[in-house]
Amino acid sequence: MVVTLLRHLDRSLFRFSLAVLDTRNAVFLVDLPDDVEFMDLACKRVRYALPELIILIRKLKPDVVFSTLSHLNLAVAILKPLLPNKTRYIARETSIISHILRSYRYSQIWSLLYRWFYKKLDLVVCQSCAMQSDLVMHFKFPESKSIVINNPIDLERINALATEPLAYYGDRDDSIKLIAAGRLSEEKGFDMLIEAVSLLHTKRIELTLLGEGPLSAQLKQLTEQKGVANQINFVGFQPNPYAWFAKADAFVLSSRYEGFPNAMLEAMACGTPAIATPAPGGTREILDGVDGCVIASDISARALADAIYQWIGTKRERLNTEVVEPYTVKNIIVAYEQVFSA
Repeated sequence: MVVTLLRHLDRSLFRFSLAVLDTRNAVFLVDLPDDVEFMDLACKRVRYALPELIILIRKLKPDVVFSTLSHLNLAVAILKPLLPNKTRYIARETSIISHILRSYRYSQIWSLLYRWFYKKLDLVVCQSCAMQSDLVMHFKFPESKSIVINNPIDLERINALATEPLAYYGDRDDSIKLIAAGRLSEEKGFDMLIEAVSLLHTKRIELTLLGEGPLSAQLKQLTEQKGVANQINFVGFQPNPYAWFAKADAFVLSSRYEGFPNAMLEAMACGTPAIATPAPGGTREILDGVDGCVIASDISARALADAIYQWIGTKRERLNTEVVEPYTVKNIIVAYEQVFSA
């Protein structure tokens, strides 16, 4: 998302510097525009980067500091008294904070930190209305200091990459090809998706999972336990997911909660219909009223299986890319330019 912004923001209005905590295993550096000043802080954790960050901001004295990682946003808010007064501090929130904190040790302390310090930021960009409501309701954040700007998709780039050939995609031409993508972690709900496939009791479904994460071994074991190992393909991280999205019959979002479902939106940009749980964080905002897409009744394996079954029974057609027009970079970039110029 940040690289997309940096590629499209107006050069007559802005000059850019990008500081990254850690570039090991970075995948988007090749897409960074040449005119962006780039700095690698070479720190594994946010807390280790704080001294370097203070020095960097005080040295550059930028008009705007734009941070886009929840822990980093909080750190900037806490450090603000040590940073230049004339700089505006704008944060982009990446998830539903109240849901994330439930899994944290000392979650109540973390909640208090967000409540006390987040309001010191000049503005928080929320990816969805659900994210904004969570911030205001649970953390007493002033609504006047928040704005909803959806994530941008670069439709031209997606269309170009979606046509690239794939060496492999499924074993059978007659199968119903479902695809899901994301970090193999608890919040993405891939365990529910695997169970949902098993509940459908049909060998016609072939599911491909794109992504890596801490639950990889556990999820593969679950496919064996549920008897669907021969129907589910784990293909790891793919630098070009759009070619995979374009060749699938449907994209499945199985998340328990979301910041903003970028992968689902990008799949829809490839013309691929979506089947989704009603995950807090923008899912309904995107899918409500979109023909050919299905939202499950609740967040469970049974409801997801029912939604997939419902979609199978519909007149299955490719989506018109008009459904993603509000999220194209040409529309979203204007909102960010206004925020940065205020």
